[in-house]
Amino acid sequence: MTETGIIVGLEVHCQLDTKSKLFCGCSTDYRDDGPNTHVCPVCLGLPGTMPVINKRAIEYAMRVAKALNCTVIHESEFSRKNYFYPDLDKAYQITQYDKPLALGGYLEIESDEGGEKRVQLTRIHVEEDPGRLVHMGNPERGKYSLVDYNRAGIPLIEIVSEPDMRSAKEARKFLNKLRATLEYLSVFDSEKEGSLRVDANISIVGSERVEVKNISSYKGVEKALNFEVTRQKNLIRRGLKVERETRHFLEGRGITQSSRSKEQEHDYRYFPEPDLRPLHVQSWVKDIILPELPDARRERFVAQYTCSLNHARTLTGELRLANFFERVVAPDAALYTPAATWIADTLIGELNYRGMSIDTLDPGSFTSLLVLLATGTITDKSGIEVLRVMLDQRRDAQPCETPDAIVTRLNLKKTSGDSSALAAIIQEVIAENPKAVEDYHAGKNGAMNFLVGCAMKKTRGRSDPKELNREIAQALTNTEA
Repeated sequence: MTETGIIVGLEVHCQLDTKSKLFCGCSTDYRDDGPNTHVCPVCLGLPGTMPVINKRAIEYAMRVAKALNCTVIHESEFSRKNYFYPDLDKAYQITQYDKPLALGGYLEIESDEGGEKRVQLTRIHVEEDPGRLVHMGNPERGKYSLVDYNRAGIPLIEIVSEPDMRSAKEARKFLNKLRATLEYLSVFDSEKEGSLRVDANISIVGSERVEVKNISSYKGVEKALNFEVTRQKNLIRRGLKVERETRHFLEGRGITQSSRSKEQEHDYRYFPEPDLRPLHVQSWVKDIILPELPDARRERFVAQYTCSLNHARTLTGELRLANFFERVVAPDAALYTPAATWIADTLIGELNYRGMSIDTLDPGSFTSLLVLLATGTITDKSGIEVLRVMLDQRRDAQPCETPDAIVTRLNLKKTSGDSSALAAIIQEVIAENPKAVEDYHAGKNGAMNFLVGCAMKKTRGRSDPKELNREIAQALTNTEA
C-alpha cells in the first residue's frame, strides 16, 4: 500500500556512455587506471583553457529527452554553479540552470496499488561530473582524503522528477524503469561503477523537505527513503521539527547522516558560462529515431510470445535479459512459455544469489536445458540442479559441461513409473510413514503431497511428481483393499 503523507522526488545523475569527456578529449574509460591519469588542462580547470562541447553527449541527452516525452527548448544555456569543494577543480561546475536542455516529460511506472502511474518530470539538463574524493586511513598519519580527477568532466544528465511518488517502493520502481529506458537507448552502461547516482528529496506532508545524497544503488534508494521516513515520523511524533537539510546515505549502515543545512539556489551564484555559446538544437529532435523501448517491448512479448504480463514486465525490465530471452526461444516456438517461466521465476533468482549477470550464461545452453525439460527427459527439480551446476561452473571458471553431459554424469534422467525400482521406493515410503497413510485415508489435505515429497527425495528428484502421485494413490488403494 502507498504510504499516506509521504512525498518523494528524485534527482537522477546518469553518466552518458561517450568515449570522451564533455568539454575535452580525455577518455572516459578511467575505472581500471590509476588516479589522475585521464586528465588534461581543460578538465583540470587550468587558467587559459577553453571548453569545447562534446556533440555526441548532447545527442545522447536529446535521445533521452525524446524517449521521456520532454520538450527540448529553443535555446538552452550552460551556467557556472559556484561552490567550494575539493573534488571541484575549478571551484565551479559547468551545468545548466534556468535554461536546461529539456522541460517537462513523464515516465510511467506501476503504482503501489497495481495500476499504471505517470510520474511527471521537471527537466533534463546536461552537466559535467566532478572529481572523486578517496578517503584514506593510516595509523601514523591519521585519516585524510585524496582527490582523483579522472571522473571530472564526464558528461552527465540530471533527470529531475516532480514530487509525484508516495512511497520508497514507488521511487525504486521509477528508478528501475528509468535505468531500463536509458539502457535501451544505448546511452548508458549500468555495469560501470558510479554510472548512476541519486539524490532523493523526501518530506512528510506539512514538514520541511530533506535531501538525501550519496545513493549509488537501486536497492539503496528504497533503504535510504525507508530510513528517512521512519526518522522524520519519529521526530514529528516527539513534537520536534523536521529541519530542512542535506543528509548523506551511509549504505553500509543503512542510515542517513546529517551533512549540512540545505542550500538555496542563490547560494550557488549561478551565472551564464561565458566560454560557451547557447545551444540551438531543437531542430535535431525530428532526426532522432528511437529504438523499441521497455513498454513497447513488454507489449510485444505479451502478444508475440504469449507471456503473462508479470513475466513480460520482468523480462523487459533489463535490456540484457530481454535479449537473452529472445535468443533462447529463437529456435523453437514451443519454448516461449517455459522459457518465460524459467527465466523470470528461477534463473534470475539463481543469478542474484551468486552475484552473476545474465551475460555469463550462454543462451544456447539454456535452450538445451529447456528442451530436456520439454521432452520429459528430466524433471523440474533435476532441471534446477542442472542449472545450478551450469552457473557454478561459469562462476568458478571451470570447464563448462552441456546440460546433457551434466544429466548423464549425475544420473538425473527421469525414472519410469512402472519400473520395479520405483515400485519398491513407493512401498518403502508407505511403510515408513504410517501416520501420513492414515491421514490420507482420513481425507486430510497435504498427506499425499508429503508422501510424494518423500518419494521424490528418495529418487533425487528424477521422478515425475504427477506420475508419483498417481502410482502412490494406486498403491494406497490396493493396500486399503
